[in-house]
Amino acid sequence: MNSRNSDLWTAVGTKAALRELKQERAGHTRRQLLDAAARAFAEKGFPAVTLQDIADRAEVTKGAVYFHFKNKEAVAVAVTEEFYTQLPAVAEAVMDKQLPPLDTVTEFLLQTAVFLRDNPVAQAGARLQIERNLVNADMPTPFSGFTQLITELLARAQHENAWQPTADAAIIARVVVAAFFGSQHISWVERDRKDLTDRVREILDVVLPCHA
Repeated sequence: MNSRNSDLWTAVGTKAALRELKQERAGHTRRQLLDAAARAFAEKGFPAVTLQDIADRAEVTKGAVYFHFKNKEAVAVAVTEEFYTQLPAVAEAVMDKQLPPLDTVTEFLLQTAVFLRDNPVAQAGARLQIERNLVNADMPTPFSGFTQLITELLARAQHENAWQPTADAAIIARVVVAAFFGSQHISWVERDRKDLTDRVREILDVVLPCHA
């Protein structure tokens, strides 16, 4: 290979490396912005948060926020989507334990309670769903995958004769999910979610008394 071709390939390689570095930095900045926005939304709520708040928390310029997101609504949607991206990881960790279906429901709800108690993205996602009528954007459907998984587990328990419900599994799943997220909201307001796992156990004791 002559020197001219060698220089050409070096230049191409350098450009590719710079492009990859730029993309990596952009991804890192977006991650910073999502984390900062999650903390802001969780603490202050959607109406009180500004793009400048998010930029300050992420320690970037406001222009950097606009580079990644069109407006505050777009940030809220992205944070909520991130919540629903992380939530399945909780389910996967529980499913990997290969527990009986009712025990899986119990463990999944308890681990989700811990996730909501400790993770700002989860806290922001839950709060933004409550405030969804204040967000002028198409927000993700609330807790659909969560409800579907619990429905499937309850149906499996019924099929295996481990549980004889008085209502359809899908109905009970909807009741459990509504009670769970309603309970997390009350626990958040009253105790900063410190007693959330205890409240979840109360739900399980009432709705699924055979879970223990």
